[in-house]
Amino acid sequence: MQPQAAHAGAILTVDLGALRSNYRLLRKQAGSALCGAAVKADAYGLGAARVGPALAAEGCRHFFVAHLDEGIALRPHLPATAQIFVLHGPPPGAEQEFISHGLLPVLNSLQQIQGWHALAQMLQRPLPAIVQVDSGMSRMGLPAAEAEAWLADPRYLQTIPPLFLMSHLACAEHQDHPMNASQLARFNTLRQRLLQVPASLANSSGIFLGSDYQFDLVRPGAALYGIAPVAGAANPLQPVAALHGRILQTRSIERGDHVGYGISYSATEQRQIATVGVGYADGWLRGMSNRGLVFIDGRAVPMVGTVSMDSITIDVTGIAAERLQAGALVELIGPHRPVDDVARLAGTIGYEILTGLGHRYHREYIGGL
Repeated sequence: MQPQAAHAGAILTVDLGALRSNYRLLRKQAGSALCGAAVKADAYGLGAARVGPALAAEGCRHFFVAHLDEGIALRPHLPATAQIFVLHGPPPGAEQEFISHGLLPVLNSLQQIQGWHALAQMLQRPLPAIVQVDSGMSRMGLPAAEAEAWLADPRYLQTIPPLFLMSHLACAEHQDHPMNASQLARFNTLRQRLLQVPASLANSSGIFLGSDYQFDLVRPGAALYGIAPVAGAANPLQPVAALHGRILQTRSIERGDHVGYGISYSATEQRQIATVGVGYADGWLRGMSNRGLVFIDGRAVPMVGTVSMDSITIDVTGIAAERLQAGALVELIGPHRPVDDVARLAGTIGYEILTGLGHRYHREYIGGL
């Protein structure tokens, strides 16, 4: 059960209307390709049980999670016509769970193919799946030798009709990176041997590389949630998440007074310091200590001192007292501080900020069905 709004240290607002708008934009950008959705990691921290139905209402029918249990949890929230693909494939011995829960695997290794093939033989019927091949990322998918072994054994294509041949791009957010063309070439070389099989290569950023990368199905994730898809370019997507922290108390400190663990901040003159109920246990990274910014009525307010487990401290000198009462909210993520800007200050990426958002926030969903 989530915290009540009046009790929580922060309010996380998820704009499902913006999410749906982003999906429509990405679907249009993808041209003739089908547009799926990556909803792994609880829809990048924003709640798959709410995000999934919103996307389904826009016509999405291809959903991607990472783990089997994510797929099991998501299944009751989607229409029966929606396909849920588990990117990590079946854990050894868990193949039957996919059948029981109406899930489809992404097969990444010859071992997974053999396990899925064995289940198909036992059930005496073909079992479709996505087959992923490694095109140069050396992370998931069949290495070249295993791909050859898969193609050399005709039994596998009979018992496992591939729904898509898939791979994943490593550097697509950098549109001029040579790895993009290299991966496309490697993927196309293998695809020439399976031209009857639909293909999927593009993630969020890959969609913006153009039609050569889009094939038959694109799989946006981060862009759905408002993260910029192309490095150095204007973000065409709407922000989906907003986070507002609650002021717990405010105090005056004098020159030479310290703030927080390790006394990493010392006042050079009298300052007003407010404590806000968000910390690294809530996904507000310690990397933002003495460098983060929050906003009060559109005015930038610096974070001072070290981020604690449950709180941060901000310098509110010059802010009107009525805006600093206990319970007042300050903007941590929002129109003045998009998630990508927060990530840059923390020395990370927007993905980590969103997926790290904790469960102590009160969550409000707006623009829904």
